[in-house]
Amino acid sequence: MKHAEFLALCARAHTGAACKKSDFDMERVVEPVMDLVEEYGLDWDRQDLIPTDERVLRSIYDAAVGLLEQAGVFNITTNRIMRLSRGEIERGAANMKRSLVMGEGKDAVTLRVRKIEDVRPPVIWAGNPGCPTPERFFYENVLASAKEPVVDLLTCGSLADVDGFSVTPDSPGEVLAVRRELRYVRRALDAVGRPGMGLLTAQSAVTEVGDYAAVGEGRMRGCDAHLIAIFNELAMDNGNLVRAANALDGGARNASLACTMVGGLGGDAPGAAVVMVASMLAANLFGMADYHLCHPIHIRNVATTERGCLWVQAVVCQIFSTIAPGIVVCDIWPASGALTKELLYETAANSILATVAGGHLEGVGAANGNRPNGTGLEVRLMGEVGKTVAAQGMTRKEANEIVLRLLERYEHVFAEKDGNPGVAFDEAYDLAAVEPVPAWQRMYDEVRRELIELGVRL
Repeated sequence: MKHAEFLALCARAHTGAACKKSDFDMERVVEPVMDLVEEYGLDWDRQDLIPTDERVLRSIYDAAVGLLEQAGVFNITTNRIMRLSRGEIERGAANMKRSLVMGEGKDAVTLRVRKIEDVRPPVIWAGNPGCPTPERFFYENVLASAKEPVVDLLTCGSLADVDGFSVTPDSPGEVLAVRRELRYVRRALDAVGRPGMGLLTAQSAVTEVGDYAAVGEGRMRGCDAHLIAIFNELAMDNGNLVRAANALDGGARNASLACTMVGGLGGDAPGAAVVMVASMLAANLFGMADYHLCHPIHIRNVATTERGCLWVQAVVCQIFSTIAPGIVVCDIWPASGALTKELLYETAANSILATVAGGHLEGVGAANGNRPNGTGLEVRLMGEVGKTVAAQGMTRKEANEIVLRLLERYEHVFAEKDGNPGVAFDEAYDLAAVEPVPAWQRMYDEVRRELIELGVRL
């Protein structure tokens, strides 16, 4: 997209119709989605999490285009609606990248549009994405993922503190946190002999101030990525328009991020899928997206491993594999944390489903991504499972059966009063060796054997 085209889109943040967010939500999201779900006869089967009916996929895509054309995108900063024509939406979809080189030199990896049931492996983008992590073990947490051979690209948590001071948005602390994050990540890549590996970085950037801080020699490269958020639902602020502009002229790859809520403004899974696809189509233009992160969350259970969220990921991946080809990377955010078998079951289920549906894999955001309870061991499982499932040519039907069996092993955590957060990284890993403690390794070995029995040829 040319600079002038992007600036013309951004101008709509000031020239679009004025509106209250509450009115936008009800009149342009809730009511239209309800009408579209009824018009297209959209429904879902809780036992069929990877639908194979092409008519369902086409209906959801067409509904999403109609929703975005009707609703536009709400600008939170200016309280105005940024409208798009159908032609603009369709051109944005047609211009989505189908391949994208991340990283450099011998460590470069190419993200490509994957096919449904593709035997080509998903790219494994590993780390504890965005999870608030104390500085005292931030480096070791990053290294735990970087050292896993199955990993292709790296991300990390966000620094919760710098030199003992809590990091707050739009502050000197945010600037220093982003720059220190990048130093820790580069140090980890050097330690494992993969300095050119591509990154999803600036995770400590809560605002555009942090995004600016990532720019400079030895920091975020043009072959790395940063986040451009689409807020719930179909909303954006000037800060993320600025982030997108900050990446112009080779500053970084733009990763769109929509965390559409199942059970939220779009309703149950079918309506949420319509909103998610519409959000990604909007991000093609307002976020100049190079690729899309698919991150549905449940309004109550949060995790991407909840049934409705799994269904949304399967639908979205298949749509962007066939109808509107584009690169989709599925976030894996389980409800459970380290030193629990459920974390491994959730990771495996989400990885199997996303892989056969045509997605790449990113994670693992253990414990719903809000505690530093993720490790390199579930990252290893995500990578091994994803690449194995692809190589063995697993079908959607076979995958669905295995995912349902795994749900039986972990779905109970959503009903537990205090959840299943597990323990922090420094309790699950020996910090000196940066290796899992024996109990955590035993759990991994046991779950790996269970997966083999279920039909994953590890």
